[in-house]
Amino acid sequence: MSQADRSIPFRQRADRAMQDVFLQEALTIATTKFIGLRREAFAGFPEGEGLRDAAREIKEATLQHLDRYLEQLVENVERLGGRVHYATTPEEARAIILDIARQAGARIAVKSKSMATEEIHLNEALEAAGITPVETDLGEYIIQLAHERPSHIIAPAIHKTKGQIADLFTKELGRTVAADPEALTKLARGELRAKFLEADLGITGANFAVADTGTVVLVTNEGNGRMVTSLPRVHVAVMGVEKVVPSLTDLMVFLAILAKSATGQKLSVYTTLVQGPRRAGELEGPEEFHLVLLDNGRIAQLAGPLREALYCLRCGACLNVCPVYRQIGGHAYGHTYPGPIGILLTAMLNGPGAVKDLAHASSLCGACADACPVRIDIPRMLIELRREVDEKRIAPWTERIVFKAFGWLLTRPALYRLAASVGRLLQRPFVRDGAIRSLPLFGDWTRTRDLPMVARRTFRERWRNLELEPRR
Repeated sequence: MSQADRSIPFRQRADRAMQDVFLQEALTIATTKFIGLRREAFAGFPEGEGLRDAAREIKEATLQHLDRYLEQLVENVERLGGRVHYATTPEEARAIILDIARQAGARIAVKSKSMATEEIHLNEALEAAGITPVETDLGEYIIQLAHERPSHIIAPAIHKTKGQIADLFTKELGRTVAADPEALTKLARGELRAKFLEADLGITGANFAVADTGTVVLVTNEGNGRMVTSLPRVHVAVMGVEKVVPSLTDLMVFLAILAKSATGQKLSVYTTLVQGPRRAGELEGPEEFHLVLLDNGRIAQLAGPLREALYCLRCGACLNVCPVYRQIGGHAYGHTYPGPIGILLTAMLNGPGAVKDLAHASSLCGACADACPVRIDIPRMLIELRREVDEKRIAPWTERIVFKAFGWLLTRPALYRLAASVGRLLQRPFVRDGAIRSLPLFGDWTRTRDLPMVARRTFRERWRNLELEPRR
């Protein structure tokens, strides 16, 4: 998704996505598959529900003492020979990484999949500094060639069909390839192999970091992550501060549910534990290891309304089950993080003004909370976010007036009953087949929704008639 696309209003982006036949095909296939695999994984794992509760408790307990665990993590990483940097903003994070790259004399940086580096727009900064970033995760490599951003947290190219990827490879790599996953992967592997050997800098994210051992944990399904952490001379890991866990015992709880929630696997193919740079006697590994701890609004939410969003494991389960995401995909959201959790993370990182439309891009059906491995109550926070958008006068004036008037009316029973009678009369020009199809000033709302007509008899009127009927 380009910068120009992000400037288009959300409703227009959503409309365009729903009219994209290829996108609809790709989303339906991929999300349906993920939903089925997750269901099967937990069906055969009776301990799963208990582990979800345990994972949630660990997350909350860690956030309550986040400062202590971060200090412990920093101490142990540095004890093992690594260096830790703290970045309050994306600008600071980019500056830190660029400084490391300059000192290393890097001209090529190979990258493993990382939403944190997407969050800070690192690739653009590297390119501006004359450093070529190369995405080595297959999905990220595809969207880099397409000059797009990820459309899913764990499957960046979920919005593309095999045919589209084959056409993209033919155009960008100059080699004809069949629309076959194995052939596409083989071509990408051949293109990327030399990059690992040429690069002086390897950049990764971090799924977790273990405080009491100073271990950074990467969970992947491709071997590129281990190439990025072991071949380049310098390894930089970028991690949101909330990713710290107290111990390896706690880590095991998250590993047991992460892959099942994300892809339905018992365990991801690669779980890599990184402990500092290469030490004497070791044959591989970087000469330097740097851990960049990213705040970017996270610390402020420890006492904020979006605190629970800091539990997120970035598994993508809530995206797969969300009826809105499954229709419009990730690019329509217009920000780094899509889907239900993405709305909350965007509000956390960019403020509630950034989600004045997205806050309503949810049916509040609760499927996201049911699928979340740590049971984040996303619907509750979305409602709170809608309230905040209204109170700060970010929402459109028509919406604010209507909801304020409706709230006032609901607290006055006599007027509410009168309004029902008046509503029956006023609705007549707008009712078609038992629903209100359009309303003055609310054309955008009713264009995509059917508003039920005011009933001929309200529940209270029906109840009163029942009480008047003689009992048998």
